[in-house]
Amino acid sequence: MAGIVRTPRRPEGWVAPGPRPRGAMGDPSLAPADDEDLCLLTGEWRIFQKLRGHRWSMDDLVTAWIAQASVDPGAVRRTLDLGCGIGSVLLMTAWRFAEAQCVGIEAQDVSFAMAARSVRYNGVDDRVRVLHGDFRGPVGLDPNPGFDLVTGTPPYFPPGTGVESGKVQCSPCRFEHRGGIEDYCDAAARCLAETGTFVVCGAAGEHPRALAGCDRAGLKLRAFWRVVPKAGAAPLVGVWVIDRRHRGPHAEHTLTVRDPHQQWTPDFLALRADMGLPPPLRRPG
Repeated sequence: MAGIVRTPRRPEGWVAPGPRPRGAMGDPSLAPADDEDLCLLTGEWRIFQKLRGHRWSMDDLVTAWIAQASVDPGAVRRTLDLGCGIGSVLLMTAWRFAEAQCVGIEAQDVSFAMAARSVRYNGVDDRVRVLHGDFRGPVGLDPNPGFDLVTGTPPYFPPGTGVESGKVQCSPCRFEHRGGIEDYCDAAARCLAETGTFVVCGAAGEHPRALAGCDRAGLKLRAFWRVVPKAGAAPLVGVWVIDRRHRGPHAEHTLTVRDPHQQWTPDFLALRADMGLPPPLRRPG
């Protein structure tokens, strides 16, 4: 039984920007298995996901968008995504910086294999690679890699703070089986170029931990984004923009995803457009 290739749902006449994927090219390993789908990610690029496993989310989209908005695009030659999972932020970054050499690191066998297949499907295996391992240990990076942009979307919950899912991939994606935001800060400090930028996502309530992680790693907080799911609600997600050289107070921003009527806000629509995603379909009538 074959998996699902998702059909695009787009307004009539809308054309996806950016580079096109190479596609499967007759390779059976680049077709979705019976427990997978092949979904649109950004522009025309696609990503393999488990039907009942970890799937890319708004958090990944927001992290990738803030990352690209926080750097000089002409200065981004090398990027690194820590704990890249199925490759969503890694691929969004590679799509946005079409000349950059991009690396992802992932410890989970299933997620690593899916990310590597998505890289091949999109035809960027000449400049995007996925390393298999725990970024807290040796994983084959150059001794002084000097990445211009490092990203990460750590799990949000310490072990024991909730019920862990039995679905494949899900528990380590949500619970800190291999470290939390402090470990991501430590890894970024080892890998970041002197003028590089580190962008990391987490639960909004983990702001004190993010600050402590920066201090421990010798990094500086440049900006903090609160992501509000709906106007009037409390922020659920935080995104921290970090570097080595910032001095003085950090900037603070708020991104609201939906208005009081549950419609996407102008800011979120602009974000989607920047990342190659279509505007909403108009409802008839």
